Amino acid sequence: MRPAPVLRPARLVFSDVDETLISGKSLFDFLDFYFAERHGTEGVRHAAGTRRRIAALMAEGSPRDAGNRAYYEAWRGEPLDVVTDWGVRWFAARSGTAGFYVPSVLAALGGHREDGDGIVLVSGSFAALVDPIAADVGARHVLCTRPEVRDGVFTGAVAGEPCIGEGKRRAVRDLAGTYPYISLADCYGYGDHVSDLPMLAEVGHPVAVGGSPELLAELPGARVLPGADLPWGQS
Repeated sequence: MRPAPVLRPARLVFSDVDETLISGKSLFDFLDFYFAERHGTEGVRHAAGTRRRIAALMAEGSPRDAGNRAYYEAWRGEPLDVVTDWGVRWFAARSGTAGFYVPSVLAALGGHREDGDGIVLVSGSFAALVDPIAADVGARHVLCTRPEVRDGVFTGAVAGEPCIGEGKRRAVRDLAGTYPYISLADCYGYGDHVSDLPMLAEVGHPVAVGGSPELLAELPGARVLPGADLPWGQS
């Protein structure tokens, strides 16, 4: 466990999670992990079908937030407390694997935390996965997609807006509004994909993780950090 965040951060540091702070895609990895372990063969089929539906949406040019919504449809009927518990299990299993974190970003966030900055994780993933990561890196806030829950069970819908693309921009602005003494021009942002551009464009110090040409074309002055060589568990 990292040290607790300071009470009054000097700046806010916004970081994407998948393929920025961690080397893999948490949503899909957890989808396979949960449904295979909890529901066996039928769960494996369910996860594979979900992957196919999302891949088809992306292939036809649908926006990423449509894929994000389709992902959460897969969780309809699953109990929140059970999924949350399995998220902790997933983190315990994966975080102990070599290459789970992207070293350059983990080190950068550690430096920010030591400087008194408030770390904010911003992700299209959900709290069951992002909260354990946030606790481990000493993040102050989590901005993520929130699946709708009724009577303790996921409905398959998303509550509000997915934290993808423009959703990230609005989430960053809303949080920054609660810190009136902090200017976003003094803040940092870390992201790996052009879908992180709305978030990165809000801060004065954007960092492109992995050096995506598409992202750098939009942020020519951005600092570049090396990304992951391979997702965790691969060599």
